[in-house]
Parts: sequence; C-alpha cells; structure tokens
Amino acid sequence: MELYFCGSIRGGRDDASLYAELIEELSTHGTVLTEHVGTAEPEEDLADGEIHDRDVEWLRAADAVVAEVTTPSLGVGYELGRAVAAGTPTLALYRPTGEHELSAMIRGAGDIEVVEYTEIAVAADAMADFLS
Repeated sequence: MELYFCGSIRGGRDDASLYAELIEELSTHGTVLTEHVGTAEPEEDLADGEIHDRDVEWLRAADAVVAEVTTPSLGVGYELGRAVAAGTPTLALYRPTGEHELSAMIRGAGDIEVVEYTEIAVAADAMADFLS
C-alpha cells in the first residue's frame, strides 16, 4: 500500500518530531511516499513547481492519505482537497491544543475522517483502523 503523509512544512515546523513518529508508525502499514515531511529540514533543492508536480504525482499514486492538521498549513489544505477530489481515502489527525482551532472546511468535510488525539498511541490506533 502506498501512503501519503501530510504535515506542515512552510507553515511551521514545531511538530516535525511528531510527524517523524507518525510516519514511522504509518510505515508499518505500507510505503510512505512523503517520509521527508518528518525530517528536520524537509525542503529540497527543487523549485516550487517541481515540488508541486512531484507531490501531486505521489498523491495520485497513493492508496490513502493521512494528514496531521494541528498546525494550519495552506499546502496541507491543498493536498487534502486534491485527495478528496480524487476519491482517495483521507484521515486527518488533530490535537485539540487550544492554540489553533481546526478549520470547519476539514472538520465539516464528510469525506475526511477526523480523529482527535493527545497521545501517539491513539493516533497509531486511528491509523491502523483507518487503513484496515
């Protein structure tokens, strides 16, 4: 199974280590096409258009999309919209920290499964349930 993980890159990197943990857990269910999202410096020496085209190609190839949406990100929102439009099963993981409220466009989308969590184990269980 090919899996696409979304997390904020230019919108803020405070959760990079969390993304790495989620990606590690996600990789037990298939190949994560976007492992770089969990690295300390995910930006590559590519032009913006090249990043876009590569990521859209990965989105098209993905059997499922999992996004960590606690840190607001225009890119993640764009990826989720494309995944939904393509009919790709989509899971959004959200930590209700009080710092950022989850967008109604994500929470209200009937074709995005939203799971709130405070511990990695809860997110891991949600991903396992979603992918089974």
